[in-house]
Amino acid sequence: MKKITLSLIAAIVVSTGLYAEDSKTSDIELSANVALTSNYVWRGMTQTQNSPAIQGGFDIGYKGLYAGVWGSNIDFGDGVNASVEIDIYAGYANEIAGLSYDINYCQYTYPGDTDNLNFGEASLTLGYDFKVASLSAKYYVGVDTNDVKNNSTDGWEPENGWEIGTSIPLPMDISLDATYGDYGSGENSVGEYYSVGATKSFEKFDITVAYTGMDFDDKTAGHDGDGKEGNLVATLSASF
Repeated sequence: MKKITLSLIAAIVVSTGLYAEDSKTSDIELSANVALTSNYVWRGMTQTQNSPAIQGGFDIGYKGLYAGVWGSNIDFGDGVNASVEIDIYAGYANEIAGLSYDINYCQYTYPGDTDNLNFGEASLTLGYDFKVASLSAKYYVGVDTNDVKNNSTDGWEPENGWEIGTSIPLPMDISLDATYGDYGSGENSVGEYYSVGATKSFEKFDITVAYTGMDFDDKTAGHDGDGKEGNLVATLSASF
Protein backbone atom coordinates (compact mmCIF):
# COMPACT_ATOMS: atom_id res chain seq x y z
CA MET A 1 0.00 0.00 0.00
CA LYS A 2 1.06 3.59 -0.20
CA LYS A 3 2.84 5.91 -2.63
CA ILE A 4 4.94 5.76 -6.69
CA THR A 5 6.60 7.38 -6.15
CA LEU A 6 3.95 8.18 -9.04
CA SER A 7 7.42 7.74 -7.96
CA LEU A 8 7.38 10.08 -11.06
CA ILE A 9 5.04 12.55 -9.31
CA ALA A 10 6.93 12.84 -6.03
CA ALA A 11 10.34 12.33 -7.62
CA ILE A 12 9.84 14.98 -10.30
CA VAL A 13 8.41 17.52 -7.86
CA VAL A 14 10.99 16.95 -5.10
CA SER A 15 14.06 16.67 -7.35
CA THR A 16 13.31 19.89 -9.20
CA GLY A 17 13.20 21.74 -5.89
CA LEU A 18 16.26 20.23 -4.23
CA TYR A 19 18.84 21.83 -6.48
CA ALA A 20 17.65 25.43 -6.84
CA GLU A 21 20.48 27.59 -8.14
CA ASP A 22 20.94 29.66 -5.03
CA SER A 23 24.57 28.84 -4.36
CA LYS A 24 25.81 32.26 -5.51
CA THR A 25 24.47 33.88 -2.36
CA SER A 26 24.62 31.01 0.14
CA ASP A 27 25.61 27.37 0.54
CA ILE A 28 22.20 26.79 2.10
CA GLU A 29 19.44 26.13 -0.43
CA LEU A 30 15.76 26.51 0.42
CA SER A 31 12.98 25.42 -1.92
CA ALA A 32 9.32 24.55 -2.02
CA ASN A 33 7.10 22.53 -4.33
CA VAL A 34 3.39 22.09 -4.93
CA ALA A 35 1.39 19.80 -7.22
CA LEU A 36 -2.15 19.03 -8.25
CA THR A 37 -2.62 15.51 -9.60
CA SER A 38 -5.65 13.67 -10.93
CA ASN A 39 -4.70 10.55 -8.94
CA TYR A 40 -2.02 10.01 -6.30
CA VAL A 41 -0.27 6.81 -7.40
CA TRP A 42 2.62 5.14 -5.60
CA ARG A 43 4.38 2.20 -7.22
CA GLY A 44 1.44 1.61 -9.50
CA MET A 45 -1.15 1.70 -6.68
CA THR A 46 -3.64 4.51 -6.14
CA GLN A 47 -3.51 6.15 -2.74
CA THR A 48 -6.68 8.22 -3.21
CA GLN A 49 -9.22 5.71 -4.59
CA ASN A 50 -8.56 7.14 -8.08
CA SER A 51 -9.41 10.67 -6.92
CA PRO A 52 -7.39 13.93 -7.19
CA ALA A 53 -4.77 15.01 -4.67
CA ILE A 54 -3.08 18.24 -3.63
CA GLN A 55 0.56 17.77 -2.68
CA GLY A 56 3.48 19.90 -1.60
CA GLY A 57 6.64 20.15 0.42
CA PHE A 58 9.65 22.11 1.62
CA ASP A 59 13.36 21.28 1.34
CA ILE A 60 16.64 22.54 2.70
CA GLY A 61 20.04 21.60 1.28
CA TYR A 62 23.67 22.20 2.23
CA LYS A 63 26.61 20.95 0.14
CA GLY A 64 24.91 17.72 -0.83
CA LEU A 65 23.10 17.16 2.44
CA TYR A 66 19.36 17.69 2.31
CA ALA A 67 16.20 17.26 4.36
CA GLY A 68 12.57 17.94 3.72
CA VAL A 69 8.93 17.26 4.32
CA TRP A 70 6.24 16.37 1.77
CA GLY A 71 2.52 15.79 2.16
CA SER A 72 -0.58 14.68 0.28
CA ASN A 73 -4.19 13.82 0.95
CA ILE A 74 -4.94 10.08 0.79
CA ASP A 75 -7.92 7.73 0.86
CA PHE A 76 -7.30 4.06 1.68
CA GLY A 77 -11.01 3.25 1.95
CA ASP A 78 -13.20 2.06 4.81
CA GLY A 79 -11.51 1.09 8.06
CA VAL A 80 -8.57 3.49 7.68
CA ASN A 81 -8.70 6.67 9.74
CA ALA A 82 -5.80 8.49 8.09
CA SER A 83 -6.64 11.10 5.45
CA VAL A 84 -3.18 12.66 5.07
CA GLU A 85 0.29 11.30 4.37
CA ILE A 86 3.30 13.26 5.62
CA ASP A 87 6.78 12.13 4.59
CA ILE A 88 9.90 13.31 6.40
CA TYR A 89 13.20 12.56 4.70
CA ALA A 90 16.92 13.31 4.73
CA GLY A 91 19.89 12.24 2.69
CA TYR A 92 23.11 13.03 0.89
CA ALA A 93 23.48 13.42 -2.90
CA ASN A 94 26.62 13.95 -4.94
CA GLU A 95 28.44 12.54 -7.96
CA ILE A 96 31.76 10.91 -8.84
CA ALA A 97 33.05 11.14 -12.42
CA GLY A 98 29.56 11.83 -13.71
CA LEU A 99 27.95 9.01 -11.70
CA SER A 100 25.40 10.50 -9.32
CA TYR A 101 24.42 8.86 -6.06
CA ASP A 102 21.76 9.60 -3.46
CA ILE A 103 21.60 7.97 -0.03
CA ASN A 104 18.21 8.63 1.56
CA TYR A 105 15.98 7.76 4.47
CA CYS A 106 12.25 8.54 4.38
CA GLN A 107 9.72 8.15 7.17
CA TYR A 108 6.15 7.74 5.90
CA THR A 109 3.65 8.94 8.49
CA TYR A 110 -0.16 8.77 8.50
CA PRO A 111 -1.71 10.89 11.28
CA GLY A 112 -4.84 9.21 12.61
CA ASP A 113 -3.68 5.64 11.91
CA THR A 114 0.01 5.67 12.75
CA ASP A 115 0.21 2.24 14.42
CA ASN A 116 -1.09 0.43 11.36
CA LEU A 117 0.47 2.49 8.59
CA ASN A 118 3.68 4.31 9.57
CA PHE A 119 6.88 2.87 8.16
CA GLY A 120 10.36 3.88 7.02
CA GLU A 121 12.46 3.25 3.96
CA ALA A 122 16.20 3.55 3.31
CA SER A 123 17.37 3.77 -0.29
CA LEU A 124 20.38 4.14 -2.57
CA THR A 125 19.93 5.66 -6.03
CA LEU A 126 22.58 5.73 -8.76
CA GLY A 127 22.31 7.67 -12.00
CA TYR A 128 24.22 8.66 -15.12
CA ASP A 129 23.39 11.24 -17.77
CA PHE A 130 24.40 10.13 -21.27
CA LYS A 131 23.03 13.41 -22.70
CA VAL A 132 20.76 11.59 -25.13
CA ALA A 133 19.18 9.83 -22.15
CA SER A 134 19.71 9.57 -18.40
CA LEU A 135 19.48 6.27 -16.55
CA SER A 136 18.89 5.57 -12.86
CA ALA A 137 18.73 2.54 -10.58
CA LYS A 138 17.34 2.44 -7.05
CA TYR A 139 17.32 -0.16 -4.29
CA TYR A 140 15.22 0.42 -1.18
CA VAL A 141 14.82 -1.38 2.14
CA GLY A 142 11.57 -1.22 4.13
CA VAL A 143 11.88 -0.41 7.83
CA ASP A 144 9.12 -1.51 10.22
CA THR A 145 9.04 1.45 12.61
CA ASN A 146 5.65 0.77 14.24
CA ASP A 147 5.38 -3.02 14.20
CA VAL A 148 2.86 -2.68 11.38
CA LYS A 149 2.94 -6.36 10.48
CA ASN A 150 1.27 -7.24 13.79
CA ASN A 151 -1.27 -4.41 13.75
CA SER A 152 -2.24 -4.39 10.08
CA THR A 153 -5.54 -6.12 9.29
CA ASP A 154 -4.38 -7.23 5.83
CA GLY A 155 -0.97 -8.60 6.86
CA TRP A 156 0.91 -5.75 5.17
CA GLU A 157 4.46 -4.92 6.16
CA PRO A 158 7.14 -2.77 4.47
CA GLU A 159 9.17 -4.69 1.92
CA ASN A 160 12.41 -4.27 0.02
CA GLY A 161 12.46 -3.59 -3.69
CA TRP A 162 14.21 -2.03 -6.65
CA GLU A 163 13.43 0.10 -9.68
CA ILE A 164 15.13 1.41 -12.80
CA GLY A 165 14.27 4.52 -14.74
CA THR A 166 15.14 6.54 -17.80
CA SER A 167 14.46 10.05 -19.03
CA ILE A 168 14.93 11.14 -22.64
CA PRO A 169 15.09 14.90 -23.34
CA LEU A 170 13.25 16.16 -26.42
CA PRO A 171 12.97 19.59 -28.07
CA MET A 172 10.61 22.24 -26.62
CA ASP A 173 11.53 21.32 -23.00
CA ILE A 174 9.75 17.96 -23.21
CA SER A 175 11.03 14.72 -21.73
CA LEU A 176 9.91 11.11 -22.02
CA ASP A 177 10.14 9.22 -18.73
CA ALA A 178 9.77 5.56 -17.78
CA THR A 179 10.10 3.55 -14.58
CA TYR A 180 10.00 -0.20 -13.90
CA GLY A 181 10.28 -1.80 -10.47
CA ASP A 182 9.66 -4.88 -8.35
CA TYR A 183 8.23 -4.38 -4.85
CA GLY A 184 8.90 -7.21 -2.39
CA SER A 185 10.24 -10.68 -3.09
CA GLY A 186 9.50 -14.35 -2.45
CA GLU A 187 6.47 -15.01 -0.27
CA ASN A 188 6.23 -11.30 0.53
CA SER A 189 6.22 -10.12 -3.09
CA VAL A 190 3.68 -7.37 -3.80
CA GLY A 191 4.21 -7.19 -7.54
CA GLU A 192 5.85 -5.42 -10.45
CA TYR A 193 5.06 -1.78 -11.22
CA TYR A 194 5.78 0.56 -14.09
CA SER A 195 5.07 4.00 -15.50
CA VAL A 196 5.52 5.67 -18.89
CA GLY A 197 4.91 9.37 -19.40
CA ALA A 198 5.90 12.73 -20.81
CA THR A 199 6.67 16.03 -19.09
CA LYS A 200 6.49 19.54 -20.56
CA SER A 201 8.31 22.28 -18.63
CA PHE A 202 7.38 25.97 -18.50
CA GLU A 203 10.04 27.71 -16.37
CA LYS A 204 8.98 26.80 -12.81
CA PHE A 205 6.01 24.68 -13.93
CA ASP A 206 5.78 21.09 -15.19
CA ILE A 207 2.87 19.28 -16.77
CA THR A 208 3.14 15.50 -16.66
CA VAL A 209 0.89 12.87 -18.22
CA ALA A 210 1.76 9.26 -17.43
CA TYR A 211 0.28 5.79 -17.49
CA THR A 212 1.10 3.75 -14.39
CA GLY A 213 0.45 0.12 -13.59
CA MET A 214 0.90 -2.64 -11.04
CA ASP A 215 0.81 -6.38 -11.72
CA PHE A 216 0.07 -7.89 -8.32
CA ASP A 217 1.72 -11.12 -7.26
CA ASP A 218 -0.43 -14.22 -6.64
CA LYS A 219 0.05 -13.97 -2.87
CA THR A 220 -0.64 -10.23 -2.51
CA ALA A 221 -3.41 -9.73 0.05
CA GLY A 222 -6.71 -8.70 -1.52
CA HIS A 223 -5.75 -9.68 -5.08
CA ASP A 224 -5.88 -12.89 -7.08
CA GLY A 225 -3.25 -14.11 -9.52
CA ASP A 226 -4.61 -11.90 -12.32
CA GLY A 227 -4.77 -8.78 -10.15
CA LYS A 228 -3.77 -5.67 -12.06
CA GLU A 229 -4.14 -1.93 -11.61
CA GLY A 230 -3.66 0.73 -14.27
CA ASN A 231 -4.14 4.50 -14.15
CA LEU A 232 -3.72 7.45 -16.50
CA VAL A 233 -2.48 10.35 -14.36
CA ALA A 234 -2.14 14.07 -15.15
CA THR A 235 -0.11 16.32 -12.85
CA LEU A 236 0.58 20.05 -12.72
CA SER A 237 3.53 20.89 -10.47
CA ALA A 238 5.64 23.90 -9.61
CA SER A 239 8.88 24.47 -7.70
CA PHE A 240 10.15 27.66 -6.10
